[in-house]
Amino acid sequence: MALCLVLLAALVGCAGGPAADGTKAQVQRLLDRRATAVLDRDQAAFTRTGALSWFQNLSAVPLAGWSYRVTAVHRTGDTATADVELGYRVQNHDTAPVTVARTVDLSVDLEGRWYVDAERPADKAPRQLWDQGEVIVVRGEHSLVMGVGQTGETLHTYADLADRAVPAVSDAWGTDWSRQVVVLVPKSLEDMAALLGSPASSYRGIAAVTTGETGAPARAPSDRIIVNPDAYGVLGAVGKQVVLTHETTHVATRTATTAATPLWLSEGYADWVGYRGSGRTPAQAAPELGEAVGAGRAPRALPGDRDFGFSGDADELARAYESGWMACRMIAERWGEVRLGEFYAAVGAHAKRAGAVEDAMKSILGTTPGEFTAEWREYLRVQLG
Repeated sequence: MALCLVLLAALVGCAGGPAADGTKAQVQRLLDRRATAVLDRDQAAFTRTGALSWFQNLSAVPLAGWSYRVTAVHRTGDTATADVELGYRVQNHDTAPVTVARTVDLSVDLEGRWYVDAERPADKAPRQLWDQGEVIVVRGEHSLVMGVGQTGETLHTYADLADRAVPAVSDAWGTDWSRQVVVLVPKSLEDMAALLGSPASSYRGIAAVTTGETGAPARAPSDRIIVNPDAYGVLGAVGKQVVLTHETTHVATRTATTAATPLWLSEGYADWVGYRGSGRTPAQAAPELGEAVGAGRAPRALPGDRDFGFSGDADELARAYESGWMACRMIAERWGEVRLGEFYAAVGAHAKRAGAVEDAMKSILGTTPGEFTAEWREYLRVQLG
């Protein structure tokens, strides 16, 4: 048995030696040619690297970069599977590559040349829009809208909404951000969830979400506003605009939003910008919270991060969002819109979550969490009672 283990260890060691490294280098060169073909829109060159696959689905997408990095190759005879990092940039929107994990299936011919048989998202990695079908692209003044299974006319309505959202957000937050948004509109809720690498049940009833690394430097991949067409489609005109403006606010505030920022503030501020100028009253915009206040079940504290979980009770989730919005609305009315923005930035600038809200309330608003909560609860009673 010991001898078998020694022999096995030797074989495993050989598998990671020069032969494996040589295969990895060959696959890397193959994928480099494939990437060049994508950027050059050269279908013939792409086909020479292997399966045509999703190449035509990408034809309308404005790309500024496309590259592969092979991290591992698992070979079995004349076939292999490569673990790959794909980095791509959308022209005029991404200042750094969006990086996603992919799996590439390969085979080798009699002359030792490798070819791509298929490329797909890695296990548990999100799908990309072009994995779902032909991408239709619509450009707005401040937006790039890309969709699958949608008409050009439908995508133009999203571009119009986004083009109104961008200046509305700049008017509230300021202009120190890209002032451009990328909106992805898949065919269905299931396709939206696939773009996020999560089950559809997590986003049922959620009209849209924004991806992006909070607290990231300015030179970071562009955020993506990903729409759930099933939920978004049933909204009225005002609701659709509020949602796009809310998500655009997340894009604008990304660098100021950090681990120190509680969700009641980040979501409440985005809702505040979304409803700003809409004419919607608290009773109209916060019906679930209003019902709770009217029934004597007013919240005793601001919602915690867990209250914003998508998989929980829908009414509880609505009350969490509405509570955060009412808190930000109160700050804007009591201390002014400028102070609200300063408070948001001060919380995000804190080194850690502990003490962030307390310190910002003291330095920007001149109050304490206890006093603020008491005033907020009275504000709910007056506005919704």
